[in-house]
Parts: sequence; C-alpha cells; structure tokens
Amino acid sequence: MAEANYTTVTLQVHRFTPRAERAERARGGSPFARKSSPFGGGADASARRRPRGKQWVQEYIIPARPEDTVLDCLMTIKRMVDPTLAFRYSCGHGMCGSDAVSINGTPTLLCTASVRDWAKQPSALPQVDNEGFRHIGSERAVPAESEATAAGTLSIDGADRTDANATDATDAPDTAAATSAVSNTQAASGSLGVIELAPLPGFPPQRDLIADIDPMLNQIRKLTPYLQADGVLATTSEGKVDVFEYLQHPDQLAKYETLSNCIACGVCEGSCPVFAGGDAFIGPAALVWSSRFINDSRDTKAMARMDAIDTTDGVAACQSVRACSRHCPRGIDVGEEMWQIVAKVRER
Repeated sequence: MAEANYTTVTLQVHRFTPRAERAERARGGSPFARKSSPFGGGADASARRRPRGKQWVQEYIIPARPEDTVLDCLMTIKRMVDPTLAFRYSCGHGMCGSDAVSINGTPTLLCTASVRDWAKQPSALPQVDNEGFRHIGSERAVPAESEATAAGTLSIDGADRTDANATDATDAPDTAAATSAVSNTQAASGSLGVIELAPLPGFPPQRDLIADIDPMLNQIRKLTPYLQADGVLATTSEGKVDVFEYLQHPDQLAKYETLSNCIACGVCEGSCPVFAGGDAFIGPAALVWSSRFINDSRDTKAMARMDAIDTTDGVAACQSVRACSRHCPRGIDVGEEMWQIVAKVRER
C-alpha cells in the first residue's frame, strides 16, 4: 500500500566531465583585481564561464513522492540507476551546506528542497537555446528533451527508449501542440513534473553537480575568520584567572549572533550577479564572515578587517542588488548585512 503513494519525477541533470589535463593546471589570478588587494587569487572569469570538458544534459525518470527531497531523488539515481552521477552531500538536513546546487536556475540546498516545491511542468521551466540564452514565455515552451518525450521517447539512465506506437517528432504540428501532449501525458501518468539541476553558479564545476568552492573558502581564510582578542585574561580578586573573561552583554551578542550561523554553502555567492557573473569580487560569503568579527565587541582587529575589504574587488564591487538574501538556508539577510558593512567601511 505504501508504494501507491509513489509517482514519477523527471530530473534533468547538467553533467560535466573535465578534461584530464584540467586538474593539473594552476589557477591564475583575476586580471581585474588590484595588485595590493589580498583577494586577487582564485579561479579566473574564463574558467568560471567556459569550463573545459564534456558537457551534456541527462534525463532520469524515477519514482518519487511529493514530500521527498531532491537529494533523496539523486540518491535513488546513484544507488539504483546510474552510479556514475557525481554530487556532494553530508549531513542531509541543511546544516553543513555541502550540497548547494542550482535547482531550476535557483541556488539552494538539495537536502532542503522538496519535490513538491520544485517540480514543474516543462512549460513552466525557463528554456535555454543553443547560444545559452534563457527564454520566458510560450514561444519556446518545450525543450528538445520534452519534445522527444511528447513523441514517445523517454531517456532513462542515458538510454533512449522509443514507444513503437509513438508518432515521429516531425509530425508534431507546432510547439504548442507538443506542450499540450507533454502535459496530457504527465497528467495521465501522474508525473510530478520536471526538476532541472546544475552546478552552483559562479564556481568552476569539478564534475557533474560538484562545484569547486575553494575560491570562496580561500577568500574567507584570507580574512582571518577567528576571534582576535587583546589576550588579557581577567582575574578574580584572589588573582586567579576568571573563566568568564569574555562576558558580553546580550545586546553585543545580538549584533553578530545571526551572522555566526553562516555555513559557507555558497548559495549567496551563486545568487550574486557580480560574483556569479565572473567579475572580480570577494563575494558576500566572505564579507559576512568578516562582518561577524567586525561586529564582535571582543575582537580588536576591526579596523584591520575593514582595511582588508576596502578594495576595488571588496566592498566597492558590491552592487547592492540583494539577490544574495533570497535563498540563504540559515535565514541571514545577506543583502542588508552587505549594506551595513559597506556603510561601516566608508564611514570609519
């Protein structure tokens, strides 16, 4: 009886296999970064935009329930259909941030994204033409994969299976008819829809859905993301070390407590049009980590931290679009924090 709750969902996965020599190449610095800036290293814009290797979209049709997560679906594919599919995950409940990808064009975590919320009918998905431009509207409502599905061709585990009773795709009168055929087929079969998966934008892909987030982590490391106090230990009246030497008022804690929840997942950077666009920018994640210690009353290096991010590829590169706030899995208003840290740097 439990199996009756299962229907099907289609996952369109953007896959990538790097060239053998890619792993051996050293990453170059950004040509736009100022030489005095500590953030000049990392993957360059060309590596982000034009990864070298084999790229293709593979479609998987698997049984699923609306309450399943997208990570559950990928695990089903990995265990039962295609063991070569590569993706990253760890805790599985939104605490580690290791499974950040792009779902239907939106950066988010696999383990917190449910099939119910993200599965869409093909006509609702933004389509990409051969030149990489997304189209919104009814003119290009059905991608090539969906047209093949309407014609009776289903791709499971990378292999095409054609229904002998299906009509040829060239017999379809127009795109609107193909869209109607797909919708009717899915409605009859009880399909939950289609989910498009791609690596996290703004980072060089390593393999399939795994993005190289080392550039982000290196930027955070350069900002010394740890408390730097004055080193003077408080003592009691008897001359003994006081174990509560770093007591804070609740109002002081409130200034950075939310920021300390950042899990460095990269969702904010994948949403940022400046960072994901390939321009030289330290990125919102590194600025959040810097702001966390700048706002900590116990830290004595606030001025040095602000000097470090007061560069052309630091706070000056932030365009205040606030796209970084939309899908933070930890509920941090990253855009507001960016505005606050920029104001502090300029007013100091």
